[in-house]
Amino acid sequence: MKISKITIVLAVLLTFGSCAELQQVVNNLPTTGGPVTQEEIIGGLKQALEFGVVEGVNILNKEDGYFKDEAVKILLPEELQKVDATLRKIGLSNLADEGLKVLNRAAEDAVSEAKPIFVQAIKDFTFADAKTILTSSNDLAATEYLEGSTATKLAAAFEPKIAASLDKVGANDIWATIIQKYNTVPLVKPVNPNLTEYVTNQAIDGLFVKVGDKEKEIRNSVSSRTTALLQKVFALQ
Repeated sequence: MKISKITIVLAVLLTFGSCAELQQVVNNLPTTGGPVTQEEIIGGLKQALEFGVVEGVNILNKEDGYFKDEAVKILLPEELQKVDATLRKIGLSNLADEGLKVLNRAAEDAVSEAKPIFVQAIKDFTFADAKTILTSSNDLAATEYLEGSTATKLAAAFEPKIAASLDKVGANDIWATIIQKYNTVPLVKPVNPNLTEYVTNQAIDGLFVKVGDKEKEIRNSVSSRTTALLQKVFALQ
């Protein structure tokens, strides 16, 4: 059975304790671009994450970035699905459609807030993080690392921006009208959803989908490794 370079790297990392020993073995790994240093491994993984963040934000931070992408489109929470259905039954389909659209517009407006948070998380990247990610068989290991280290900060930064964006795109006014009309329908249970928290969480989830797409692309497609550093580091796979 053929043993992959990534398997060799994993075995090395589990066997050698010191950085000096590790570097000596890494230097002896067969690569197409010469020995790979610890700094290059860290730098390559940072670069892959940075590319994923920039591409993800650029895709989503424009009109219909969320709304017309089925993979990340923000749908209504369960409690508002019955509101949507009721409005359509009483002839207010246009209002229901607009209500869904403005939730996505708020996310599109706010997603640029992610960049500085991600940049800081990537700066904090260590060799321990890098070796875990590079030796993982999970195509989303880097994305999951980033999510784990930024999720709380992202939510804190996004929430006020989402709140402002909901106002900016008119979502709060539209949903105030929607909820008011729904709550006047006979026999329905009144609702009062927290749209800011919901859109915040959905916007962040959608962003990580895009970052993950880029990571998988770089891991699995040589042509997507568009720099010498990415080519050298991901050749270890």
